[in-house]
Amino acid sequence: MKAFIRIYSLSVLLALAFVTQASGQSVGNSNSKTNRDTKTTTVRKTVYNKVPSTKVTYKTPMRKVVSVRSVPNKKVIKYKGQDYYYANNKYYTQSSGRYIEIAPKIGFRLNSLPSGYKRVNYNNYNYYNAQGVFYVQINNEYEVVEPELGTIVYELPEDYEKVAIDGMEYYEYASILYEKVQINGARAYEVVGFIDME
Repeated sequence: MKAFIRIYSLSVLLALAFVTQASGQSVGNSNSKTNRDTKTTTVRKTVYNKVPSTKVTYKTPMRKVVSVRSVPNKKVIKYKGQDYYYANNKYYTQSSGRYIEIAPKIGFRLNSLPSGYKRVNYNNYNYYNAQGVFYVQINNEYEVVEPELGTIVYELPEDYEKVAIDGMEYYEYASILYEKVQINGARAYEVVGFIDME
């Protein structure tokens, strides 16, 4: 009888060990299958909401400020009691009789979208991206907005800048921080945060 109990106990332990090993392998296989089906193959470094400008180091410390004497066919944008100007897909402020190109402020509105815009859909949001600036349609106007974290674009404007935050490299344009990612083998840029300029 003791021999029977020993053999039975050993059989149960072996069966439990086999089942545990098999379920562990099946979990491993399902994970590797999930990884193969994942579209984004790059792991996100860090997600920021707002980063103080004092924590951002620009790779090019000084950027040349370009001003022009006149802006033909400009449209006036009234924003918080101040006049700004828009022409040829660029925004300007006026100082000492000259026009200086600026990144648009959140809340600027246009009657029509800039030329060359692309539609960007993310999380049920429909954006229009024109040269790195995100717009949403509000009635018959298009308002400059901050995109949702995780929004993907496939190209950045030519004058983007490389920045470092906590030793990690990102891309910045119009105070939007991007991280380079791979999606289905193609290079893309994911919105990971914003620079707080105040």
